[in-house]
Amino acid sequence: MSIITKALATQSPLIVDGAMATELEKRGVDTANELWSAMALIHDPQAVRNVHLSYFEAGANIAITNTYQANIPAFERIGLSAAEARQLIATAVHEALAARDSYRASGSKADPEATIGSPRPLLVAGSVGPYGAFLADGSEYTGAYELTDAQYRDFHRERMRILADAGVDLFAFETMPNMGEVRALAGLLPEEFPEHEAWVSFSLRDDGHLCDGTPLEEAAAELDGNARIAAIGVNCVPLDVVTAAIRRIRTASGKPIIVYPNNGDIYHPETKTWTPNPSGLSLAQLAPQWVGAGASLIGGCCRTTPEDIRGLSASL
Repeated sequence: MSIITKALATQSPLIVDGAMATELEKRGVDTANELWSAMALIHDPQAVRNVHLSYFEAGANIAITNTYQANIPAFERIGLSAAEARQLIATAVHEALAARDSYRASGSKADPEATIGSPRPLLVAGSVGPYGAFLADGSEYTGAYELTDAQYRDFHRERMRILADAGVDLFAFETMPNMGEVRALAGLLPEEFPEHEAWVSFSLRDDGHLCDGTPLEEAAAELDGNARIAAIGVNCVPLDVVTAAIRRIRTASGKPIIVYPNNGDIYHPETKTWTPNPSGLSLAQLAPQWVGAGASLIGGCCRTTPEDIRGLSASL
């Protein structure tokens, strides 16, 4: 039985955390660079721990490590050594684990039973962002890149090994826009990381297609037979595509479905500013609909906050 299935047997739905960069910016960390939130691993790792803790306190069951943009080539590109890069990736895991330990040790006012031995599942997922995130040109939202299967594996393998050795409970293959890359990761997992599992969450161009044009049902069906893939879903997508995406995945796979969309704000890349969510809808308002459609792991991505996760947790 997978770790996700075991956790769902204790609590369903499971609550995934929210945005890391948004909360780091509130704490004074500069994320306007190629490393994005991973810059905090160099300058303020305590802030990373504090963000993780704030999400556990808000009701999250799963913390996603601050490694979406953290890979060895990215750190080397800014002048760090490979050894320093490896240590920073491990640090990201250690900060998430430390936040979980701190929360378990102290409990919280919102959940006084969240102590060591509590039945509430608390997991740490190692974020494995796509190759497009390393390119730092928005390619994770287009999928407009192509490597060989071996090249994809070579790019991801060492980060995955560091995450595994540092103690993550599972991997999060997240914001995946390119099916060729997903195939490489799905093959790498059972062959080289047989003790670990992962969820795969896709980046979409619309409610029925990955950013590279692959039909969502086709992608979900291809992963359905892989025993090391614990859940399939979408993330970093608009709120209004989630329900349809869940239904499409459900027709093609019997695995648990994970969704963690953005908060609905609209990003303007030319000015690097945001327009507030025009619909006014929130995770808390929409999550019951997503559960009804078949989702069993729900959280938030860009621009979501601990308050959003607290509201989400309360609504479910």
